[in-house]
Amino acid sequence: MSQTYLSFIVHGELFAINVSKVLEVLQKQPITQVPNAPDYIKGIINFRGEVVPVFETRIRFNFPPRPDGDPFVIIVLDISDENQTLRMGAIVDRVRDVITIDENDIKPVPPMSKEFNTDFLSGIYKLNDDFIMILKVEKLFSSEDVSSTTLQTAPINEE
Repeated sequence: MSQTYLSFIVHGELFAINVSKVLEVLQKQPITQVPNAPDYIKGIINFRGEVVPVFETRIRFNFPPRPDGDPFVIIVLDISDENQTLRMGAIVDRVRDVITIDENDIKPVPPMSKEFNTDFLSGIYKLNDDFIMILKVEKLFSSEDVSSTTLQTAPINEE
């Protein structure tokens, strides 16, 4: 069975997430910083009248920080767990393609060291000469992460 994924680049590496999680891709826009937020939370944005927390994937992936002024896009995602659906944004360098992948072509994540947590990867897909890491966004951006910031999605009062 085939699934459709949105592929994107973070620090020169290719990743993909199932398009069923993606609401929209936003061009670079103002992000309001929130005091005392964890370092991987860049701040909040207004998305269709809702306050949405925005995560910096480079920090979440332990990549070097994004240089000031570097271009980026925000992928707005709906992430569901057994209790709730959370809306959040993920900052990535750029979106590459929408691709269809047969589940049989996704390879398991190879064993790595005990210190390396691969729970956020559901598999690896080889496209031509590139490896694309398929993400489990529920593991990468959990409800605990969002709720720990007290940035729960809330309507913006328009006056």
